[in-house]
Order: sequence, then C-alpha cells, then structure tokens
Amino acid sequence: MATTEADTDLGRTLGPYRLLRRIGAGGMAEVFLGVAYGASGFEKRVALKTLLPQLQDNTKLLKLLIEEARLGARLQHRNLVQIHDLGVADGVYYVRMDHVDGSDLASLLATRRGISAGLALLVAEEVVLALAYLHNATDDAGRPLGLVHRDVSPANILLSRAGEVKLGDLGVVKATMLADVTQANEVKGKYSYLSPEQVAGQSLSGRSDQFALGITLIEMVCGRRPYEGESPLATMDLIRAAEPPDLRGVDRDLRELLLRCLARDPDDRFPDDEILRQAIADCRRARPASPAELSRWVGP
Repeated sequence: MATTEADTDLGRTLGPYRLLRRIGAGGMAEVFLGVAYGASGFEKRVALKTLLPQLQDNTKLLKLLIEEARLGARLQHRNLVQIHDLGVADGVYYVRMDHVDGSDLASLLATRRGISAGLALLVAEEVVLALAYLHNATDDAGRPLGLVHRDVSPANILLSRAGEVKLGDLGVVKATMLADVTQANEVKGKYSYLSPEQVAGQSLSGRSDQFALGITLIEMVCGRRPYEGESPLATMDLIRAAEPPDLRGVDRDLRELLLRCLARDPDDRFPDDEILRQAIADCRRARPASPAELSRWVGP
C-alpha cells in the first residue's frame, strides 16, 4: 500500500510490528503503516491490513481476508502489491503487504495538475501487465485459476516515487476455482468502474477488467468518468446501456483504443491482454513517457 504523509506513532503493536499510522480504510478493512525491528538497527516498513474493529467477528469477512492472503501469497509480479504473510495477534488477523512509497492514482488525480496522455498510457500499460499475469495464473497442477480482479480503479493503482506502478487490493479477486469465496452475482468494485456484465450479475472474464481499465484511462486523459449518475442506481443504468462516451478532442488512435475497451459486449473488446497491451504501446509511440517522468509527477 502507498503512503505520503510523515511518520507518526500510534503507540500500538500488532504482532511483531509497531504501528505508525493508518494509511487507508475501506468498507471492511483498514491498512496501517507498520515497522519491524531487527538486530543492529534493522528496520523495515510494511503495510498491514486488518478488518475494521467492528467487523473482526464477522466470519464471512474474515474468510475473505484469509483467502486474499492465501491467493496473494502465490502471486508474484512487479506490478502487483505483494502479499508476504498472514498473521494473528491477540485474536486479530492481519495481512502483511508491500509498503509502496508514493500514493494511489485517485489521490494524485485529485491533487495534481492533469496527467499527460503519455504518462496515462504508461500507467495503463503497466496495469495491463499485472492483469495479464492475474488472468493467466494457474494452480500447482497447471490448471487456470480464472482470476478476475473486479476492482480496477484509480484507488487501487499505486504509484511510487520511483516511478513504479502496482495494482493492489486482491480482496475482491474472483477465482473460478475459489467459487466459495465470493458469489459470481455479488456486485463488487466501485460503481463507476463496473462493467455491464458486472452490473447484470453475469459471469466475468478478464475483459471485465479491461472495461474498468478503459474507464480509468478516460478519467486520466479527460479528467472525468464516462458513466457517472446522480446515484449508484443511475450510474449502473448508464453502465448497463454503455453508450459510447463523448471523446471529442481525444486523438483518433487513442479514441479508438478507449471505445474498444468500453464496448458493451465483452466479445467486442480486445480479445486478450497482450493484444490490448500492444494497442496501448502503439498509442504510446507518439506520446513517449518514462518512469522517471512518472516519478516527477508523483512528486517528492
């Protein structure tokens, strides 16, 4: 997880970790910046995720947290926030993850001047690499796990001060071989980034994540989300219809990329992640951007 604020000290410990401060919270969990100490002055900062205090006795959510840790432990990719450990201290379960020294894309878009199209495409291409890894993950017998992230959004895209891009929050990842973890017809993710098939409670595929990435890319390039109503229901109605958004002023090559990502029928989107990545790379050629430029945009 990412952080940009100065370190403090909550005066609490969680297992072997000293909690410095809370760096994020959602509907079911919160994340702390922690530090582990070792011999000869060794220190390492980590992110620790736990259920919210009022939810720690919820067996269903606890199962989700444990399955997130188990799933994350088998996934290793430079564009994923790595999960390292599942622990329990005084009855509180926690997941230890990478601490990303930077911020999430949503916060940066809210506080920085607009991101250039080149940097937006760089971020999108790095996220596609993470998604390709997820979508192609297999079990120990080589069988496809059928993973779908289901919550690709700026809040879950972490950018480091070193110019790294990492996709986080595996808590709503659906695996076809872990069907007992989440039900296929449960609506997960943030409403504005849902795909039409998610809204309809239909089966999902990697192309559902592609739709969410398309929305995220439009938000970066245009400064707005294409499907956003006055209420969650209104937003879902707009997504269900999935009318092509107004992309006047967007260059033709980038506009065609975005519209294909946002096709209402998943079969009309890019057929796989590699073809999508190549399409993004083709757009990037006319808009070169580097991790060093991304680092400067994220800031000190």
